[in-house]
Amino acid sequence: MNVYGSINELVLKAIELHMIQQEDEIYARNQIMAFLGLTDFSQKNNHVERRNLDVPELLDELMLFAVQAGIIEDLFDEREMLSSQIMNVFLKLPSEINKIFYQKWTNSPEKATAYFYELSQNSNYIQMKRIAENINYKAVTEYGELDITINLSKPEKDPKEIAREKERRTTSHYPTCLLCIENEGFSGRIGHPARSNHRMIRLELNKEQWLLQYSPYVYYNEHCIVLSHEHRNMVINRETFQRLLEFVEKFPHYFIGSNADLPIVGGSILTHDHYQGGNYEFAMVKAKDEIVFALDAFPMIHFSTIKWPMSVIRLRGSDMKQMVAACNYIFEKWKEYSDPVSNIYAYTGGTRHNTITPIARMRNGRFEMDLVLRNNRTNEEHPLGIFHPHADVHHIKKENIGLIEVMGLAVLPSRLKEELSEVENYLLDRTNHIKPCHLPWSDEMKNRYQDEITPATVKKIIQKEVGYKFLKVLEDASVFKRKEGQEAFRTFIFSL
Repeated sequence: MNVYGSINELVLKAIELHMIQQEDEIYARNQIMAFLGLTDFSQKNNHVERRNLDVPELLDELMLFAVQAGIIEDLFDEREMLSSQIMNVFLKLPSEINKIFYQKWTNSPEKATAYFYELSQNSNYIQMKRIAENINYKAVTEYGELDITINLSKPEKDPKEIAREKERRTTSHYPTCLLCIENEGFSGRIGHPARSNHRMIRLELNKEQWLLQYSPYVYYNEHCIVLSHEHRNMVINRETFQRLLEFVEKFPHYFIGSNADLPIVGGSILTHDHYQGGNYEFAMVKAKDEIVFALDAFPMIHFSTIKWPMSVIRLRGSDMKQMVAACNYIFEKWKEYSDPVSNIYAYTGGTRHNTITPIARMRNGRFEMDLVLRNNRTNEEHPLGIFHPHADVHHIKKENIGLIEVMGLAVLPSRLKEELSEVENYLLDRTNHIKPCHLPWSDEMKNRYQDEITPATVKKIIQKEVGYKFLKVLEDASVFKRKEGQEAFRTFIFSL
């Protein structure tokens, strides 16, 4: 490998992507050489033939050189840290990026976010090469096309690498968590991701400082995270609705929503107040109205339930103040609501169980807010949660159902890539190593599709059935069931 050629190609690639100017070429090259312990550069390397490699491929070459030269250990985190530091050479300071963003936003919010999204990809902060490894497809159901993703974008470490990293790991509480603003430009360490090439856009929401960034492992188009400047616990309250609506008013081409603020029904990070959004239309957005109703206290707001496997109340209106008040009214009522027949209890002693997952968007020039009713109770039959994926779907999805899943996108564990391949072999009566947890499901498929299973059809059959399992996951998470719970849902609505 010609390391100088790789450096030169990376610098030229950054110029082509408009990350730096032609005048910055020598400066950028010298910075990268310093990271790699190089002190000499021959002019003949300026004429190395271009190979049309992308940024991740060029970084892989530089990381291979760094490992072979003993600059870094062959550890995932060390490679990530050096890659991030090298890409930071091509990035402007946060203040400059914010200035460009808001210059564009004044004329077009879409152009502002497109600029920042493209920058986040070009800088390799968003790991597009790894994201491309994910398995994605649509599953047709009576509720529309659900999105199915088997998440393969985060590389799995081998046991030896994990052991070596454990030896190198240091105790530090900076940054406080993975979402804190202190991650911007942070070089990383063993056990904490590299963020030298990370940038955030400053926002004001409800007279507070908030920040906009993109997810490093996007699950859908322009998958963004909006986070509080202050490290504080997730909470749903009146201010939440105000912030969500203010955000979509500023960025009407985006949706934004919050994970619920209680364990089991909440997301993976409950210790830092944050939301997720993006430029994507999920199946839930297209769901039709079912029960349409009015509340006298909010005459300007249109209320309905929607045809969706989970229990959702949709609000539409043009007046932000009344929308916020109506959302908060329903939320406060739901927090105190119990329905023993439906297994819904608001409290166990002083422990609250009811909360919501709110999702905001602009549609046809009006605000639209979906309030998904959630409850995190457990019992002996369902120790992981009564309104959580039940045991019969744990072989496919056992994790919490957060905001993204609620809207109809299944984020399934990477283990399924190999496990479903063995299910294929089992269905085709080939030698297999199928896991026992998949056997009842696989035998059911064998019986149902006995005349249809062939090498050409087996993958599509499994994908369809995984889609049905995810639909069952959503039905399990519903507090008012689609078949037997609609009258109970009406009773709650009447209580409003």
